[in-house]
Amino acid sequence: MIRKDKSIRDDVLRIGDYEFGSRVLLGTAAYPNRQIMLESLKASGAELVTISLRRIAPNQPGNQRENLYRILREKGFTLLPNTAGCFSAREAIMTAEMAREALGTDLIKLEVIADEETLLPDPHELLEAAEILVQKGFTVLPYTSDDPVLARKLEDVGCAAIMPLASPIGTGLGIANPHNLSIIRARTQLPVVVDAGLGTASDVTQAFELGCDAVLLNTAIAKAEHPITMASAIGYAAKAGRHA
Repeated sequence: MIRKDKSIRDDVLRIGDYEFGSRVLLGTAAYPNRQIMLESLKASGAELVTISLRRIAPNQPGNQRENLYRILREKGFTLLPNTAGCFSAREAIMTAEMAREALGTDLIKLEVIADEETLLPDPHELLEAAEILVQKGFTVLPYTSDDPVLARKLEDVGCAAIMPLASPIGTGLGIANPHNLSIIRARTQLPVVVDAGLGTASDVTQAFELGCDAVLLNTAIAKAEHPITMASAIGYAAKAGRHA
């Protein structure tokens, strides 16, 4: 009989006041259709999913059963609204406040990008927005570069997690600088969620073997030839990497 270590059996991801049994976070964009998206989320084991107010308005007209946010909540997912597409702290703060009012959550994935070509974070605007949103009572999860100095500053202003990129958004290049992720993990007391650029299951396993606490993916699954199968693979890879 195989005995499971208690620390593994009771393993929980804690972000602010929230707890999750899964360490896989998924996005909800770019899937072939809504049914494949929902089945992929289920196959991955994800509990926390990102959504963008800029993509689908929470008060869109039509049958309420077709409202994406309502459907996700009915299926037991926790919503993590993001500020994707924002280029300034002011714009990101306004989007976060709209999300809190519309969805009734203090969770926010903070994204402030420098330009549309690279989609890399703007460090100055990001830090300013993070500090203000924390003061406004948000649980802030900032999408950031793999800069350990910026990660420390985001922790100092009160963010609930650090979300460094593995490589640029949508590239699927995997973890470009494992050394920097290791430094971030060693220097912060916060959960480290690897966000952006993970391309396949082996990248996910590597993120956990570096000591990171969770991963967030979208393109790698949504654009896969078989999204549901890929989502399942990601879920298994996360468990394997975490146990390892």
